[in-house]
Amino acid sequence: MDLTAALLDPGAYPEPTRKVALIQTHISWVFITDDFAYKVKKPVDLGFLNFTTLRRRHHYVQEELILNRRLCPEIYLEVVPLTSSRRGRVRVGGPGPTVDYALKMRRMPQERMMDEVADRGELRRQHLDGIIARLVPFYARAATGPRINRYGEPATIAYNHEENFSRTEALAGQLFPRELFEEVRDFARSFLSRHRALFLRRIREGRIRDCHGDLHMKNICLADHIYIFDCIEFNHRFRYGDVAADINFLAMELDFHGFRDLGRYFVDRFAAASRDPELLQVLDFYKCYRAYVRGKIHAFTAQDPAQPAAARDQARETARAYFALAGEYAQAGEQWAA
Repeated sequence: MDLTAALLDPGAYPEPTRKVALIQTHISWVFITDDFAYKVKKPVDLGFLNFTTLRRRHHYVQEELILNRRLCPEIYLEVVPLTSSRRGRVRVGGPGPTVDYALKMRRMPQERMMDEVADRGELRRQHLDGIIARLVPFYARAATGPRINRYGEPATIAYNHEENFSRTEALAGQLFPRELFEEVRDFARSFLSRHRALFLRRIREGRIRDCHGDLHMKNICLADHIYIFDCIEFNHRFRYGDVAADINFLAMELDFHGFRDLGRYFVDRFAAASRDPELLQVLDFYKCYRAYVRGKIHAFTAQDPAQPAAARDQARETARAYFALAGEYAQAGEQWAA
């Protein structure tokens, strides 16, 4: 059964729609109808996530609904079954056995996505002030405690970095220079070692929270309200952590898109609003980590045979740019540490 082909049929949906568009990442298919978006998880196992069984996909799509309602209750509507009729026709919520699950979301205006607003040169400080106003109380309410605090421990942070390095070392010398790989790796290791007391102090101060985990520009919509969506649901290690790691993801994205002044404004204002001036001391460390992760993700897309050739080529160039940015942060962080 070709699930993607079936869900590109407008007749598969409970509400009328003139057409269906497909957007896909390395872990999901998103089917866009006139008024809604239906997100279906790919049956993949990438080590850090495992969606290979129907039970797992059902669990994580429910997690995604619950977690994203923290910031976007208006957008995240329900989990719906994908069913197959006796004739093998797949429908959303129809009769017959369940073959998969989709997360139903209200469609947001594409032209108001933060990256598109930025690309048009319309991004302003007021937008960032609005994002800060949403995020400061979100983090203040977010869960914390011993179970979550351990994700802020230097050993856990080091594990996350080393996992990235082990999964990308084969790319060093091919997709990006070997020297760059070693520079980023050595910076991460030395910063964690030299500033262990800083990381432990941030745990004691309650800075480790159940965060968003994927706070980049494509996951923010600047519409009638500010919508921050698509948090990480599949791995606690990528969502639990220092608020600084979450915030510096967006700061890094602003840098990447050529808005370094706005990026610095964002972190300065957030640090003041959240009464966390020490956040600035881990600025380059976490931005380096986030840039490297984005490089890794685009590198995976570049190697995905399901992606069109043009998309793989674009992902390859984007990965190189993110890896290069990680190198810049490593150099800046070494200068600060010195």
